[in-house]
Amino acid sequence: MTSTEAAAIALQDHAALWSAGEISASDVVNAACDALVAGLDTPGLRILAARTRAEADYDVHDLLPPALAELGLTFHPVASRAGHEAAARALARRMLAGELKPWELTFRVHRRYGHELPLTERLAELDDEYAILEYGDRTADQVDAEVTAEARRLAAHPLAPTEPADIPS
Repeated sequence: MTSTEAAAIALQDHAALWSAGEISASDVVNAACDALVAGLDTPGLRILAARTRAEADYDVHDLLPPALAELGLTFHPVASRAGHEAAARALARRMLAGELKPWELTFRVHRRYGHELPLTERLAELDDEYAILEYGDRTADQVDAEVTAEARRLAAHPLAPTEPADIPS
């Protein structure tokens, strides 16, 4: 994967996490800056990356969708099923990158979506298993391994958009 592909995935993930209320608008601006440094460059991305932390809370809502569209990426509306699924996949990638522990992934997904999102049902069940470890015959390491396998399954799902032709490789 090239650095521009990784930056596009990271920006898409930040957009999904912001839309789901998992991260702040300034985190999205930081991801836009990282995307520029990695070689992605469109007018909308430059405008988004130029926001200050104070401006981010007010401007990201309007600037993010067109910036993503210029890159061939998708902005999922707040509270949409596709947005929830994109956020869950982004959290899974964060766990696999070592930014979250397995129990943190299951806790965050379970807290936000409960058992209502079919894509993340297994993670919700595994969160329940963490809660009863002391009463069962499974160890935390066994549940961690199953969470990691489920995170890999979620993270392996391709991004919805196709790669735009104007992104340098």
